[in-house]
Amino acid sequence: MSTQAPSFTQPLQSVVALEGSAATFQAQVSGSPVPEVSWFRDGQVLSAAALPGIQISFSDGRAVLTIPAVTAAHSGRFSVRATNGAGQATSTAELLVTAETAPPTFVQRLQSSTVRQGSQVRLDVRVTGIPTPVVKFYREGAEIQSSADFRILQEGDLYSLLIAEAFPEDSGTYSVTATNSSGRATSTAELLVQGESKAVPVKKTKTIVSTSQMATAHTRVQKKVEASFQATTMMEMHVEGGVMTQHLAHKTPPRVPPKPTSKSPPSYVTRVSGGRQQSPSPVRHVKGPQPAPVR
Repeated sequence: MSTQAPSFTQPLQSVVALEGSAATFQAQVSGSPVPEVSWFRDGQVLSAAALPGIQISFSDGRAVLTIPAVTAAHSGRFSVRATNGAGQATSTAELLVTAETAPPTFVQRLQSSTVRQGSQVRLDVRVTGIPTPVVKFYREGAEIQSSADFRILQEGDLYSLLIAEAFPEDSGTYSVTATNSSGRATSTAELLVQGESKAVPVKKTKTIVSTSQMATAHTRVQKKVEASFQATTMMEMHVEGGVMTQHLAHKTPPRVPPKPTSKSPPSYVTRVSGGRQQSPSPVRHVKGPQPAPVR
């Protein structure tokens, strides 16, 4: 089992207490094995004999010392020491007992903010008051308990809510209340966590053509070829029965001439109809001179 020297993840904070009220010191400590905790006042070990009525507890890494009813004699420097086989650590803070009172006042109020999803968020306030106010954070009216995801920190009069990683569902109205025997104060702000935007794809050197695009391109090329053939005159030469005929390709089929009504010899030049029909050879219709019989 590995060992780890004690360390304070949340140190002690100084307290200003009204005479006759309760004063509480608390700190969060970690270490392996679990440290042993001792309390001191002005360098002297605290005990029930030295300070009647004190309450000391240590559970789940949280060390707490409470004085139910403070007097001016309780003012001083308080320390907590955590010790294990790997080392030790100490945290110290002041206790000031006064007869004066002052309601809580926000020196620095919450500020509304807009952040990106996954960002770390810190909501800070500074608050004063006598006795020291009890400060609590809320989201949509529900109190936030300090945890790994939502840490509540205090450094003197600075109180912070630290959100390790913000998500859109963390958006909402956040508020802080500071309360003491003289009054109560509240500060409110809005937090908006924006979701991740879709990344714009980077253009690549290769072009991917879909099947539909290929079909469209093929149709366009086919139409251009047909138009070219229609606009160009094609010459076809045929020799029929020793007579050369010329055919022209037209956009529309050429008209077939009507059949002759007289029995005149057929023309040696025959026009082409829609199908290829070979005219009878004109030689068959020409009568040559009869040769004289040989005697």
